Amino acid sequence: MNTQFVAVGPDSYDEYSFGYTEEIMEAWANRTWTWNIQGLSLHKYTRGGWPPTIVATGFDEPQYAAVIKETLEMDQFIVDNKVIMDKYDPKKEVSILVDEWGTWYAPTEGTNPGFLQQQNSQRDAIVAALNFNIFARHADRVKGANIAQMINVLQAIIHTDNEKMVLTPTYHAFRMYVPFHDAARLPVDFDAGKYQAGDIDLPRIDAIAAKGKDGQIYVSITNIDPNNTASVDLSLDGHSLVSVKGETLYASSIDAVNTFENTDNVSPEVVNATVSGSKVSVTVQPQSLTVLSITVKIKTDK
Repeated sequence: MNTQFVAVGPDSYDEYSFGYTEEIMEAWANRTWTWNIQGLSLHKYTRGGWPPTIVATGFDEPQYAAVIKETLEMDQFIVDNKVIMDKYDPKKEVSILVDEWGTWYAPTEGTNPGFLQQQNSQRDAIVAALNFNIFARHADRVKGANIAQMINVLQAIIHTDNEKMVLTPTYHAFRMYVPFHDAARLPVDFDAGKYQAGDIDLPRIDAIAAKGKDGQIYVSITNIDPNNTASVDLSLDGHSLVSVKGETLYASSIDAVNTFENTDNVSPEVVNATVSGSKVSVTVQPQSLTVLSITVKIKTDK
């Protein structure tokens, strides 16, 4: 393991954030006090202002859409910082590490506000998937990203109460994306469609694809729309497909949660997908995350 020097970077709520990146990168380029850094830290929570007033459960569709809208702003935040970094570091020697991200809601009623305890719903799994996709698209510069907290705090992947433990929807999103770790990203072209809630316009579908270390092709499809299924045909031109399997994380309510009494209320299930020639067909549920594993026939020379 190699130690890296990472400069404390900007927060998305800091009005001087991009000026901060400019100062850091200019100093790095001039080999002054930051000459030896290997990374720049970025922080961006989905929190709807300060202090956070968004509720973790019992929210309506406009509130759901507002959270997704803010989450998708992670893409532009990274882009804006990349533009500055590319100016001083065209060879991309300094990486971006998004070392604090995730949802930050109002604390759960009846808990100590300082402990930042909040519930975790299907909405948070969608938030996680969308962030994963953004990080993957910027993998030329984003070399690391970790959710801020893991257990009981903010967008945690595990909730505990003494001897009790429950896996959150966010945990399942993390686990489903494991095959994308160290995979080679593949270009994917799709019509995102449109989902509208009140005056908020969002893409309906988001997707990424990659070739895993095991040779499988993995495709992640996130249906942001909480009201409609989406039929998806994936064409892998030039490939002869052998089989497809996958799983989906879906709940009938966007604010569905796992509790100590009902630990599997939100958990992945097998998804029905079919293969025909070079095409995979699947219908994804509303407000869902689906990951497919596609086996491609290996060409051999005669």
